[in-house]
Amino acid sequence: MSTSAQFSRRHFLRTASVAGTSLIVSPSLSAGGFYRGKPNDKVVVAIMGTNSRGAFLAKHFARIPNTEVAYICDVDERVLTKTCASLETQTGRKPKGFTDIRKLLDQKDFDALVVAAPDHWHAPATILGCQAGKHVYVEKPCSHNPHEGEMAVEAARKYNRLVQMGSQRRSFSNVQDAVKKLHEGVIGRVYFARGWYTNWRPSIGKGKEVAVPAHLHYDLWQGPAPHRPYRDNLIHYNWHWLWHWGTGEALNNGTHELDVMRWGLGVDYPSQVVSSGGRFAFNDDWETPDTQTITFTFPNNTAMTWEGRSCNGYDSEGSGRGVVFYGEKGTLVYPGANSYSIYDQKNKLVKTVTDSTPYDATNTVSPLEQLDALHLQNFVQTIRGDASLQAPIAEGHKSTLLPQLGNIAYRVGRVLHCDPTNGHILNDKEAMKLWSRDYSKDWAVRV
Repeated sequence: MSTSAQFSRRHFLRTASVAGTSLIVSPSLSAGGFYRGKPNDKVVVAIMGTNSRGAFLAKHFARIPNTEVAYICDVDERVLTKTCASLETQTGRKPKGFTDIRKLLDQKDFDALVVAAPDHWHAPATILGCQAGKHVYVEKPCSHNPHEGEMAVEAARKYNRLVQMGSQRRSFSNVQDAVKKLHEGVIGRVYFARGWYTNWRPSIGKGKEVAVPAHLHYDLWQGPAPHRPYRDNLIHYNWHWLWHWGTGEALNNGTHELDVMRWGLGVDYPSQVVSSGGRFAFNDDWETPDTQTITFTFPNNTAMTWEGRSCNGYDSEGSGRGVVFYGEKGTLVYPGANSYSIYDQKNKLVKTVTDSTPYDATNTVSPLEQLDALHLQNFVQTIRGDASLQAPIAEGHKSTLLPQLGNIAYRVGRVLHCDPTNGHILNDKEAMKLWSRDYSKDWAVRV
């Protein structure tokens, strides 16, 4: 595995890391917390996992001026070939393809790793990327379990890397404005937030053990997760609903709303978590809840709740996803795109802020494509020294931990009491067993 000591001077200069609100002390960091590299340098990117979201990321990173997608890594050779061909058509230059992330990370001539592989790969790939001296953009959730999130934060600090989580709403101008107004007291003290996500997902059926398709490197797909036999209803998407590889709707989509709620309330870790729900819609292999509520209580006398409905798409507040903030003097409604409305105590509309950016609710990869691209630009601009990360890994971990705690509370069937300084579960050995996981002997995950 390559280390930062083996890099060229150009790569060595890129040694800034922004983690949460604290900064690593480094000669390459200014007092303002911005990375001071060479703004005109080309940023060279590698993308891991391009069947769906990763293909979107590859396309949009390639659109950023003076940014090159030089490498693609995917365990499905059909997907790998398709993505490389698509980028060659788009840019005139064909990326080099890999199926093994370890061989990709041996390449010295790229700056950043983009991780869009399945959830069980997010933190391990982030850690490997940091160890190889790469900055990392990791899709949400940043980890499969809480301990991995802590390790990802530690890796960013230890190896002095920029790590951004794909909480793209942090880069939406009107969402930033809404949160700023909340913190300024536009509806008084904000004490409660409610978020939701709805969808119409079909049954995944009952899978059968079959031979692995010739084009799929299933052993590399499983990677750090203890290996299990291949089933015909697992790849490329239904792994989301199986605890061994996935994290359920709470992390697949709820992470976005929970991040906005945590941001708006100005809270970090909860003191209490409770969750209920179940797999109600179908009798199939789906393990995670298709219907779930999670409620969090925080030590500053605030609370928030999230509701997920994977198999019933009926809107709430006129939207399939969104957040409402409740305060002493009124209410702020964020319907999930880049607009918001403020109401007074008598529910009279005070202000509406809208955005004309196209919103396509039927686009399952990126309904807010143009806005999502801003988050990628922020990552590249930070590498160049022109910005600071909107969603650094320390903040991403906190927002990922919330639905992870919700899932743990759901699985053990009781209230969790947590240490509000770090989110650790108190006095519950059974629940703490779900704080981490076992790994494949060939993929030891350590910082």
